[in-house]
Formats: sequence, structure tokens, C-alpha cells
Amino acid sequence: MSEVLNVEELFGSKVFTLGKMKERLPRSVYKEVKKIMEQGGELSPAAADVVAKAMKDWAVENGATHYTHWFQPLTGITAEKHDAFVTHPDEEGKMLMEFSGKELIKGEPDASSFPSGGLRATFEARGYTVWDITSPAFLKEDAVGVILCIPTAFCSYTGEALDKKTPLLRSMEAISVQALRIVRLFGNKEATKVVASVGPEQEYFLVDREKYLQREDLIFTGRTLFGAPAPKGQELEDHYFGTIRERIGSYMKDLNIELWKLGVTAKTQHNEVAPAQHELAPIYETANIAVDHNQLVMETMKKVAGRHGLTCLLHEKPFAGVNGSGKHDNWSLGTDNGVNMLDPGDTPNENIQFLLVLACIMKAVDTHADLLRQSAADVGNDHRLGANEAPPAIISIFLGEQLEDVVKQLVETGEAAHLLEGGKLETGVSTLTDLEKDATDRNRTSPFAFTGNKFEFRMVGSADSIGSPNTTLNAIVAEAFCEAADILEKAEDFELAVHDLIKEYMTKHQRIVFNGDGYSDEWVAEAARRGLPNIKSMVEAAATLTTDKAVKLFEKFGIFTRVELESREEVTYETYSKSINIEAKTMIDMAKKQILPAVIKYTKSLADTVIAVKEAGADASVQADLLKEVSAKLAAAKEALVKLEKLEQEAAAMEDIKKQAFFYKDEVFAAMTELRAPVDELEMLVDKDVWPIPTYGDLIFEV
Repeated sequence: MSEVLNVEELFGSKVFTLGKMKERLPRSVYKEVKKIMEQGGELSPAAADVVAKAMKDWAVENGATHYTHWFQPLTGITAEKHDAFVTHPDEEGKMLMEFSGKELIKGEPDASSFPSGGLRATFEARGYTVWDITSPAFLKEDAVGVILCIPTAFCSYTGEALDKKTPLLRSMEAISVQALRIVRLFGNKEATKVVASVGPEQEYFLVDREKYLQREDLIFTGRTLFGAPAPKGQELEDHYFGTIRERIGSYMKDLNIELWKLGVTAKTQHNEVAPAQHELAPIYETANIAVDHNQLVMETMKKVAGRHGLTCLLHEKPFAGVNGSGKHDNWSLGTDNGVNMLDPGDTPNENIQFLLVLACIMKAVDTHADLLRQSAADVGNDHRLGANEAPPAIISIFLGEQLEDVVKQLVETGEAAHLLEGGKLETGVSTLTDLEKDATDRNRTSPFAFTGNKFEFRMVGSADSIGSPNTTLNAIVAEAFCEAADILEKAEDFELAVHDLIKEYMTKHQRIVFNGDGYSDEWVAEAARRGLPNIKSMVEAAATLTTDKAVKLFEKFGIFTRVELESREEVTYETYSKSINIEAKTMIDMAKKQILPAVIKYTKSLADTVIAVKEAGADASVQADLLKEVSAKLAAAKEALVKLEKLEQEAAAMEDIKKQAFFYKDEVFAAMTELRAPVDELEMLVDKDVWPIPTYGDLIFEV
């Protein structure tokens, strides 16, 4: 009989929560901490020492020996440097465990060894981590021991942000200030801030670890660079929401336990569309905590998989021919007195505050569609976006029939006099309850879809940090709110002015609304007719960061400086080039050392068979034809391999990082595709016992 879990006791047991602070801190210090968390400000040195001691005592009681400033550099993953609590022994040789307020608040990692886009040279090493008081400290436990992790921001010695958290926190403050101006206009005097909340759904693949370790491409790049389709893929759609296998269920159970201990609200789990693909979804949280928790989700998924003899693949496209993985970023805005600014209510056509918010979001997304697209750009996502399994690379908004009709009425007449109703869904079965239908269907092909009281940004890649998408979302909507508030705060007749502004924004930006099939070729043509950008790759998206429009936006709200934006553009080019270079070199290595030698050995076996059959006086035409076909594809693979080697060397020698990135995209990646084609065809011809690496069938159906 399985052990009964007390989830309520388990949840947050490894987190230094507000509840634990309240128990362990003097009342005055607790109040000071809580006030700063809610309103901002700096903790006094004396209070910082008290908090540090309480945090250390709690951590040590739970087995911790070290602490780390846990931060999120521009690598897209987390970083940590462990320091022991131990101090110099006293004169009697007794070791003391100490942790000061200064150590809690500030750390000094090497800033020159992380991506900085030229902000830091190798000889300019100093950087700082600074405690994010709004995100609770937590304990990580593994073979290293128990480590107290303190979420921090990361910046250079000269003050530029070198991480994902700092700009996000800046953007959260910006949208709070501007959204508060909007709710004030509608009479909400009680709210003191507006909070961006996020719920990221995380897709992932699980494969057997022993088979994973036999695939050099999975080890080095996270995706299969070679691989013919299995006889069965996802055609029957039987994996989606299917019964969860026991091995996977055991993994999910342990994963939930670890996440609940860390205060992560893991809520939903199920099989996804592709074989061996799954999803985990949490409950909504404040944006920066959601970002921290999503990083923990990805780390924990990988760690727990190892305990079950599995490997968790977070790459956006680990297998060709079946759906890749994304991360749906559900985003909403709410005041601290309980008002969801994206809740349309029962009569959205009469909800003027909601309509203004909607109009501002339409304006923001249309004006900065390029930036929103860039925020979801990463190397792996290039395989998904626009590939009829994920949203297109074209940004549009799905509103659904009801809201689209409201917008149409407002644009045409300036008034939304009626509302489409959902009606009833009659099941036709006497024992089943008839259902109240939503007024709007869902659209899984839309990159930015309104889903009732939130927007779902569906473009984000599964391995990527959600820090950048939410920073961009907050920033562009803050700008739209600011411009609307500037107009409305000066209006003599507010009611007339707000109606005029809603109509103006919706009329000007209605082109961004599209409720149809985002996968269709017709939409690509229609989007071009509307003048919407179609940015197809990470490399093409990079330059959107440094347009005058982008610099003006981010500098206006103090989220990024021009220098910080230029650094991120450079990091994007470098990341792309390095990633494709690793993939190309891995393909070359696998082809030269594993695949081609195996095929050559197989052709010798075939040739020997042809000779033996002929000597026996039998017809050897089948064997001869197979030998001829395999040899031809072997020659094609060798020719493509030589071409790839030449282009990879040419690319690696280039010094202009932008030209290099485009060369990797246009030339090297194309050559990789040319090499893959004959190799995948050979896999279908060569004896399975001879093929040197596990196949798709081995990887995604034998878990």
C-alpha cells in the first residue's frame, strides 16, 4: 500500500516563507520586510542581519551547510556558487556557523564568464548579485547536500543588467504604475499596485536514459540530428490525454512531491500529443516568482528523471516528424484589492474599463509585434514556429467570436449595442446535464489568445526562460496604458473621451485581430496584406531589440538602456552561432565515427552476400539492387558531409558576429539538412542490428 501524502504539510516545507518569517523574526523586523516586499525600499543593515540569522538557522536545522545566490544569467538557465556557513575557528578550535545581512543582500560572482554582449571584457570580472526580497529563499537537496538558495538579480560592476530577473522586475514596476493610472480613472482608489500574474504550462519529453546515452546528438544538443520516422507517430492521436504509463506516472508523482516542497503549485499533468511527450501546469503566481518557479520546474524535471532511469528533454524539437514542445505563457493583470483587469464580466460590451484595457493591449501588440516575436525567439523554437504544430511566426490576437463582434460594432458605430451569447450545449443524453456554453471557442493556432480572463502567449519555447516574454509584455502594455492615461487624465468629458479613445485604438489596430486558422497559407498571405511582420527566425528577430522604437519604449520606463539592448542583440547572434556550430560538429562526428563506418560495414556484408549467392548459382539481383541503393546513398551522405565540414570551418572563422549568425542560418543549417536526408534514408535500408544508434521507435515508444 502506497504511503499517504499530506500535501498541505509538504507544500513549501523547503521554502523560507512569510509564515516562517513571521514565526522566527521579531515583529518589527517582520513588518519591515513585509512592507518592503509590498511597497519597495531598502532593508536596514540591522534588520538584514536579523533576517540572515533566522534564515541561516532555519536552513541549518534542515541540514544546510552552504548558501548560494541563485540567479539567471543570459545563458537562459540558472547559476549558483556555493559558500559554506562556516567561519574561521575560534581560539579553542570551535567552528561557528554564521551568515550576515551583508552576505544575504550582496554577492560577487565573476561577470566576465557569462554572456554579456560586450558589456564585460575578460579582464573586467566584477559583477554583483543582489537579493530579490520578493522571491522567497528555498532549499535544494541532492548529492551535493542541502543548499540555501537565495533568489537574486545579477548586474555588472558598471550597473548594467546581465540577467533575466532585473529587467523583469523593472517591467513589473512600470506596468503597475501605468495600470494604476487606468484603474484610478475608473474610480478605484483603494488599489495601491497592479500585479502581473503568470501561469506557464511546461511541455517536455521523457526518454530512457540508457538509450539517451547512446545518442551523441541528444547529449550535446538536446535534439536528434539524425532519425527516420517510426512506423507510428502521432497519427492516431491516442497519446494525447491517454492513460499515463506506470513508469511515467511514478516519475510524475516524485516530480510533484519535489515541486510542492519548493512551493511550486504543480496542478495539472497529462500526456501531450506526441509520443513520449507530457505537460505540467502550475497555478498563477506573481510574474517574477512564476519565472523563478519555472526555472525550478525545469531543473527538477531533469533531476527527478535521472532517479527513474529517464532523461527529460526540454528542447523545442527533439524529434522530427512529431510535435515539438512549447511553454504557454498565461498572463494577466490584477489589482491588489482583487480586480482582474482582464475580466470582461457578463456584459463585456458595457464594461468600459475592460474595453479600454483590451484596446490598449491591441495597440501594444500591434505596435510592438516584432518585439513580442523576438521575446519568444530561441534556437530550438525556429523548428516549431510556423511549422503547423505551434503558432505561426506572425503575431496576431485571437479574441473569439463574442469579443470580435464587440470590436466590430465599436469600430463601425462607436457603440456595442448587443452581445453574442453562448447558449446551451444539449448533450442528448437524459442523465447528462446540459451545459452552459462559453460564448467563444478556443484557437490553438493563435500566438496570443484571449482565454476568458487572461491572454495566453503560446509562442514561448519549452527550454526558454519566461523572463524575456513577460518583460516585453509588461513593457509594451505599460506604454499603451501610459499613452491612454496621458490623454484621459486631461479630458474635460471623461466618458466621451474614453469612448472615443477605445474606438480610435480598435479602429487603428484591428488588423492584429485574427480568429481563423493560423496554420493556413491563406493567413500568411492575408497577414502580408495587412502589413503584419513575419519574422521567421531567431537571427532575423534579433535586430528588433535595437530599433529606435524599441529603445524609446524600454528607456522610457527604465527597463533597458540602449547599451543593454545592444548587448542582448549581440548575445542573440552569439548564442545562435554557437548552438548551430555545436550541432554541425556533432553531426560531423556522428557521421564520420558512427554512421558511415556502420554503413560501410553493411555494404561489405551485402557485397559478400551477392558474391556468395552468385557462386551458389542463385539469383542475387535483390541483394545487388540493395547494395547499389545503399552505396548511392552512402556516396550522397559522404558528399554532404564534406560540404558541411567545409562550411562549418568557414563559419567558425568569421569575425562579424551578425554575418556569422546569418551564415550559420542560411548556409550551415541548410548543409546539415542535406546531410540528414541521405542518412535518414539509409536508416530505413540498413539492418537494424547494424545501425549504430537507437532509432525513433526505440526512443519514443519504449519508455
